[in-house]
Amino acid sequence: MKIVYDPLYEEHLRGVAHPETADRVAAVVAHLRSRGLFDPLAPQDAGEAALLRVHTRGYIERAKQECERLDQGSVAELSTGDTVVGQRSYEVAVRAAGGVMTAIDYAAAGRGAAFALVRPPGHHAEPARGMGFCMFNNAAVAARAFAAETGQRVLIVDFDYHHGNGTQAIVGGGLSYVSTHAHPAYPGTGVRSLRRTAEGDIDVSVPITPFGISTEGFITLWATLLRQAVALLQPHAIVVSAGYDYLSGDPVGDLGVGIESADALGALLREVAQERGAAVAFCLEGGYDPVQLGVAVARTLFAYDTGTVAPETDPRAVPAPIRAQLEEMAAWPE
Repeated sequence: MKIVYDPLYEEHLRGVAHPETADRVAAVVAHLRSRGLFDPLAPQDAGEAALLRVHTRGYIERAKQECERLDQGSVAELSTGDTVVGQRSYEVAVRAAGGVMTAIDYAAAGRGAAFALVRPPGHHAEPARGMGFCMFNNAAVAARAFAAETGQRVLIVDFDYHHGNGTQAIVGGGLSYVSTHAHPAYPGTGVRSLRRTAEGDIDVSVPITPFGISTEGFITLWATLLRQAVALLQPHAIVVSAGYDYLSGDPVGDLGVGIESADALGALLREVAQERGAAVAFCLEGGYDPVQLGVAVARTLFAYDTGTVAPETDPRAVPAPIRAQLEEMAAWPE
């Protein structure tokens, strides 16, 4: 699998004590190199037209100006929310969004899947607001660009510990979203949602108690959710908001789920993509233990690349309220 990466991604908040540190991507690159899995692909920058499909012009200009006003080495919060930025953060964020566009373009050309190892992350960024460590919604920018340019459906899959409020906000127009996340937890959104638009796009949010879920339950949940979503939508592309802060031991998230879930997710995504013939692009979201993050990304890549068989699942491992939600979704007509 190609890894979309640029050393520029490490320049956002370099040297700043912050959970979303440059050490995160540096650790992933180092671990992938050690495993022989680092096959780099240079990213493009996201153009203005691509950003404007998701974000307002006023917000884009505000973010740019607030970064440019900072002195070298100084940081501040964006005026729209809890996202710390430095002088080069806008430049890095534009290339992060473009990195996911590069990944989906590569995959859509039939060359195989790609993983955009980008930062800052994106799924909390709403049309007119950056928040939650995010400036631009990387997955949404890439998905919207693909839908606009091809006229085909895109499914965004989000397994981050936190709800992707920014992505959910733009569902429609060929873009669908399915998410599991802790609730109630930051950002306070992510109540149970099971919605289908008049155009046939879907918005499915599956809240999980912050007390956690068993590893088997998490894997079974995603095996069911992915297969049902792909059967309903028949998407031509799948963009994965790959946030690994759901893993046990993560200092910011932690749903108590074991690292073997990373293998299962890679296997499941390959399975559904091959059945449909869909292009798959991953993009990094959360995951705040750099060492664990490197291992998790590598395990997902390896499982996807090698065709690891998805594990057998047991619906009884899924908590009853979630099982009821999945059963309701299964009743939707294709």
